[in-house]
Amino acid sequence: MNKNLNQYKPVRKLFVSKVLYNFVNKELLRKTKIKPKQFWHGLDRSLYQLRLKNEKLLNTRSNLQNLINQWHVNNKDKKFNFNKYKNFLLEIGYLKKKSTNFKIQTKNVDDEIAKIPGPQLVVPISNARYALNAANARWGSLYDALYGTDAIGSVKLENRYNPIRGGKVIRYCRDFLDEIFPLKNGSWKKINDLKIVKHKLILKMNNKIVRLKNIKQYKGYRSANRKLKGVLLVNNNLHVELIINPYAFSANNDPIGLSDLVIESAVSTIIDHEDSVAAVDAEDKVLGYRNWLGLMKGDLKVKFEKLGKKYVRILNSDRNYISSSGKDIKLHGRALLLNRNVGHLMKTPAILFSDKTQVPEGILDAFITSAACLHDLSAKKNSKAGSIYIVKPKMHGPDEVSFADEIFSKVEDVLKLKQNTIKIGIMDEERRTSSNLKQCIEKVKKRVVFINTGFLDRTGDEMHTSMEAGPMMRKGDMKNSNWIKAYENNNVKIGLECGFSGKAQIGKGMWAAPDKMQDMLNQKIGHPKSGANCAWTPSPTAATLHAMHYHKVNVFDVHKKIRKKIRFDLDKLLSIPIISKPVWNLDDIRNELENNCQGILGYVVRWINSGIGCSKVPDINNIGLMEDRATLRISSQHIANWLHHKICTNVQVLETMKKMAKIVDDQNKSDQRYEKMSPNFEKSIAFKTACDLVFKGKDQPSGYTEPLLHANRYLKKN
Repeated sequence: MNKNLNQYKPVRKLFVSKVLYNFVNKELLRKTKIKPKQFWHGLDRSLYQLRLKNEKLLNTRSNLQNLINQWHVNNKDKKFNFNKYKNFLLEIGYLKKKSTNFKIQTKNVDDEIAKIPGPQLVVPISNARYALNAANARWGSLYDALYGTDAIGSVKLENRYNPIRGGKVIRYCRDFLDEIFPLKNGSWKKINDLKIVKHKLILKMNNKIVRLKNIKQYKGYRSANRKLKGVLLVNNNLHVELIINPYAFSANNDPIGLSDLVIESAVSTIIDHEDSVAAVDAEDKVLGYRNWLGLMKGDLKVKFEKLGKKYVRILNSDRNYISSSGKDIKLHGRALLLNRNVGHLMKTPAILFSDKTQVPEGILDAFITSAACLHDLSAKKNSKAGSIYIVKPKMHGPDEVSFADEIFSKVEDVLKLKQNTIKIGIMDEERRTSSNLKQCIEKVKKRVVFINTGFLDRTGDEMHTSMEAGPMMRKGDMKNSNWIKAYENNNVKIGLECGFSGKAQIGKGMWAAPDKMQDMLNQKIGHPKSGANCAWTPSPTAATLHAMHYHKVNVFDVHKKIRKKIRFDLDKLLSIPIISKPVWNLDDIRNELENNCQGILGYVVRWINSGIGCSKVPDINNIGLMEDRATLRISSQHIANWLHHKICTNVQVLETMKKMAKIVDDQNKSDQRYEKMSPNFEKSIAFKTACDLVFKGKDQPSGYTEPLLHANRYLKKN
């Protein structure tokens, strides 16, 4: 995948892509105290120092997998002995000895992570408009979120305002106010006078003054030209602004002129360089790096056209209010931004070693994304606490977490930053990490700010790790398996045990169906109830709706109640979701294959042909689901497992792939730029990639999809 060397510039013992070299020298380091010579010298030294350790850790992954495979083969004809299996994992170093009790010692953590439970967005860095939308999703209109989704019932939107639907929204929001900001002897539905007198909130119901049950929930107000524009309320550290605009159509006949509830929504956002992007060369990487730099400098902007109108999108400013005591209040106008780097596996052609081999992409990410944050560390527009937040995915066990810590220390040394300025988020998404989570946290106890369950990748790793154990249960049944319940509980248990409450985030995974907001409102409240002080949402609208859950549930109260009730259950966590004697009929197998193949093809065709790393992809029932590499990993590993255990055949899978390719082509027929896979399957790189992910799935490192996706996307681009 290396380009001609005339597109590289020799820099010490490295060959650096000219597009990356120019970006670093002319944009990234401009107006910082770090000189290009100093940066490149430090990067060169660090890459060579860390190179062998990176390879050694990857070899450990492979060696452990081979040992586990052989153990299952050797014990296939025997009754499964769980204690023997667990002792074996301990002997080979897959399981680590228990840690002594400790508390994390992370300092200089922003309130958005430590003290404000709320929704967390994840957005691909390659799309500047989406990144701006996500950064600006700190505040969202509850009226719009309810009116434009199925949260209040079926959606049938027309060009003109529907007063019946609007009335439902208004009633819903008044009910929300009554529940979260209750009044003494009154209801928000009956308030007919609202004003601010000497900075105090005065509410009247039929000329009778009524007050908030908790007067501390009133925080302040906003006015312009002596007219009241908004009233600021707070609950569970989250703010809600009552927008006062009697001239708005949504405030017609409203006695207090309430035209909207703007609520604090995406408290934090992960700007993603990993699973949701398709970055396979220097040009792709620089596109993402440049967008991140714009976010850190605060000058990122995008011009676009929508429905014939031209728009310019920029980052929101902070929000200004006057407190109940007459003092100025400034609230963050945008989400706290974290950056998700890639893991330890991948390499990038953006820089080559002297032997013309590619450098580890995760190390490059750490240096570039941290250098971009130098601009924010002086301005403090993102992190007011003066920290850099990097989420590190796909780490297998404590040694790999320790390696990430070493990478960050090298970066801090080169960029002249105080030790532990860079904070780490641990994605608890690999089986060896979740089995040794406490030991992983201990390795970074002075910089950890985040742990998050990743059901999708965790399931993919479960399938690959236990490939030889037997045929996996059907994908839909996996959510009810013993290990998943233990996994979700253990993540919270370990986080609380290590002192995360009030200091760091305990996160939960993505709601994958952005069009099913009523279902999300019914189900996702389970995340804060479980003790998660952040959980992922697929859109700003979903974040606004999910924010209501954090008003209804005080997560820190939940922590106090469950701290001693849940226990770490390693045995259930390590239980393998196989079916010893499958009883599926031909229809069951066909339906499972079609579901998996359609999902694989629907995602891969966009990744390979268009470079889209994450999008809403219609499933086999035409329901739009957010797909990224984690969902692809599950589906491809599931079929690979069934092929290996002869539940299906290669011919059967190939025919299913061809059948589903035609369906995916039809689902995309309205896209004029779409390249069909059928009927010339042999000429479609996307179709070939999808097949390789399945037929070569058993041999992919940890079952990851990135190596095949990157190689074939690079081929398609060139």
